[in-house]
Amino acid sequence: MSDTSAAAPLPVDSPVRTLLVGAQMLFVAFGALVLVPLLTGLDPNVALFTAGVGTLVFHGVTRVSVPVFLASSFAFIAPIQGSVANFGIPATLGGLLAAGLVYVAISQLVRLKGTGWLHRLLPPVVVGPVIMVIGLALAPVAVDMATGETSEAIGYGPAIFLSMASLLVTLVLAVFSRGLIRLVPIMGGIATGYVLAVLMGVVDFTPVHQAAWLALPDFVAPSFHWAAILFMLPVAIAPAVEHIGDMVAIGSVTRRNYLDKPGLHRTLLGDGLATSAAALFGGPPNTTYSEVTGAVTLTRAFNPWIMVTTACIAILLSFFGKLGAVLQTIPGPVMGGIMTLLFGSIAVVGMNTLVRAGKPLTAPRNLVVVSLILVFGIGGMQFGNGQFTLQGVSLAALVGIVLNWVLPKADEE
Repeated sequence: MSDTSAAAPLPVDSPVRTLLVGAQMLFVAFGALVLVPLLTGLDPNVALFTAGVGTLVFHGVTRVSVPVFLASSFAFIAPIQGSVANFGIPATLGGLLAAGLVYVAISQLVRLKGTGWLHRLLPPVVVGPVIMVIGLALAPVAVDMATGETSEAIGYGPAIFLSMASLLVTLVLAVFSRGLIRLVPIMGGIATGYVLAVLMGVVDFTPVHQAAWLALPDFVAPSFHWAAILFMLPVAIAPAVEHIGDMVAIGSVTRRNYLDKPGLHRTLLGDGLATSAAALFGGPPNTTYSEVTGAVTLTRAFNPWIMVTTACIAILLSFFGKLGAVLQTIPGPVMGGIMTLLFGSIAVVGMNTLVRAGKPLTAPRNLVVVSLILVFGIGGMQFGNGQFTLQGVSLAALVGIVLNWVLPKADEE
């Protein structure tokens, strides 16, 4: 990761630019943000509200220094489903609140021990492929959305047309446009895909007709039961490890070392408090969004105040029933076309981390570390079962850390 001294000063953006790019970031995150509550039985409007509140909490702790947006964590989907079935929603929320406190405990360990050990624990040969896993592991989700697999009412042909049209417009605006239009390629792609979907008659407006103009989100208070808390606590380890990769990823994009300033202890603390705050209102756990990192990479929107704007828009939107319903009618293939580009952008950031490190990847030691991280993380390898399952990014990171620790250093290092 680049030294903070090499980083350019943050740009001072106009209010119009901040508002437009902030709204675009919410569009990017919206599909995944509401997917988690829809799959787990929680309220999507509450998730929108708690994503905004959680992001504001994060930026309050980190002093508005990291351009990230926090929203619903995919790592908790299966555990939440299991916990709701066994203990109910209020007890599950209590477990999620406790899981957020695990982040807080980890952040204090980082504060006491510093970040030097992190650089030894997570060198580029580990961090690079882990970042690639963060993006590539999500690739099947993007492809399923783009091909209509997640949409009951849209077949393969119309889905491909919508997703590729949205992607093409995004690419053209990102590469060839100038001025203000170049700042909103993702919004342009989504708008184009949505208009085409309306013309094709594949948008269901029933939720819009049924929704009230103004509606209070269906907040749910947590309750505390030891069984639900113990069920949920181990799950916090996985997104905590992923958080480090996300901080490195966004730092690689902006050329700033966020592990040192504001400090990993502050970003972890902000993430943990955001997750606990979400549980207080009945929302899913919050995590830094890889989708938004991809959008930051594409738009070069490095100003953290843009994410504060995104958070405020999310909170306001959660109280406008019809506006939220309209966003929920955006067809999956439209979002899938955009996601194929964003998830690929994350993988490219990981590749760039490896390239800038200058280490020979064909050296046996590096080859073993990178290969196993990629295959374990992307291939679906898992250890354990139930709530103690280790897989995906968390497994990939753990494998890389262990191999980097036990394998002898190569001569060139």
